[in-house]
Amino acid sequence: MSAIGPPGALSPVRPVSATGVTGSSLEGAVDSPERSAFRAAILHFGPDDRLARIDDGLMVVMAGRIEALGDHASLASQYADVPIADYRGYTLAPGFVDTHIHYPQTDVIGSPADGLLPWLENYTFPHETRFSDHGYAKGVARFFLNELLRNGVTTAMTFCSSHSQSVDALFEVAAGQNLRLIAGKCLMDSNSPDGVRDATEQSLLDSEDLIKRWHGHGRLGYALTPRFAPSCSERQMRGAAELARRYPGTWVQSHVAENAEEIAWVSRLFPKARSYLGVYEEMGLLRPRSIYAHCIYLDAEDRAAMKTHGAAAAVCPTSNLFLGSGLFDFAAADAAGFAYGLASDVGGGTSFSPFKTMLAAYQVARLSGVTLSPEQLWYLHTLGAARALDLDGQVGNLAAGLEADAILIDDRATPLLARRIASATSLAEWLFALVVLGDDRAIRNYMISGRLG
Repeated sequence: MSAIGPPGALSPVRPVSATGVTGSSLEGAVDSPERSAFRAAILHFGPDDRLARIDDGLMVVMAGRIEALGDHASLASQYADVPIADYRGYTLAPGFVDTHIHYPQTDVIGSPADGLLPWLENYTFPHETRFSDHGYAKGVARFFLNELLRNGVTTAMTFCSSHSQSVDALFEVAAGQNLRLIAGKCLMDSNSPDGVRDATEQSLLDSEDLIKRWHGHGRLGYALTPRFAPSCSERQMRGAAELARRYPGTWVQSHVAENAEEIAWVSRLFPKARSYLGVYEEMGLLRPRSIYAHCIYLDAEDRAAMKTHGAAAAVCPTSNLFLGSGLFDFAAADAAGFAYGLASDVGGGTSFSPFKTMLAAYQVARLSGVTLSPEQLWYLHTLGAARALDLDGQVGNLAAGLEADAILIDDRATPLLARRIASATSLAEWLFALVVLGDDRAIRNYMISGRLG
């Protein structure tokens, strides 16, 4: 994890708009398909990954990308002919990046269970059978993507179900909203119930068809998605690895070392494997752009393999706590040097809100004797998460040349948050108040490719 430096002072003033777009409303915002500009406080990472806040900033957008960003006083004359949408009193920040979530599990969030495997058996698998219906899947996809945006998540990597219809439905909606989204059809030809179990060869043919249809379409990316080792035959996993080699720009996503009972099951199914992660390594699925969710029970050799192969972890603190799975070891991950980012893991995760995920990550780290700073927490759900997904040249920060995906933060969205923010004297205090007290109400609006929602 890159070091993130100390903050500067915050201005407590909430200025009044000078352009007719009031600081308390988004009505009348300028949203040009060509060049547009936005005046607000701006939260961004500098070239050294230090998080900084510009108290009175200007962000200029051209054709969906950030053209310029800096102090309003320094840039205003250069862009005097560009209409400015004035949001002083709010903060523009990078849109959040969620490295692991399940869109077919939107409606099973909050379902009680004794642990991971009973939860899958009793709730997840039965519900996912419904995603063979394209119309049903599309309805859930609309809600799911709107819920992400409402919570300030502008980029996500998500599992679909094992049905191609579920992938088409999600990508159709995402393409219409011009979202940056990575997704893939679950591969699960073994130890899976009727209705979600697929056929080995057909599942690989379907995956290749989906890659050809959707990968690189607009801002969409495809991920080969073996659900987890127990649900996949060796032939299916090796076939997925071959597709990943044939289409090197794609991603791989799966689960590993989440739950003790699950690990014991993997040991019985793959007795010759050195470890759970070793199964994927042997199958050729450990590579750059491989994202493995959870990674709780990795040993030193596993962590070294993650680093060597360029794979990354999706850290899922709310689901790990909810299902009683365990605690991610932040210190060991940093010592090994592999990349990781935060993830909601809905529906095992308990909230779409990155604020809730960051708070849970802080609490998990403290239980392990580690203190994550507010700046580190923010990094792990923005720039750090983008780096884990190999997207840091495109999203995860506000900087010239990047895609203009952002959120507009209202730090006075609730009375308690406003009261705590009023006494914040540093960026760290301001950030931590948002992490602890913030939720979807603090997301005043979102921006996709320079267009406000």
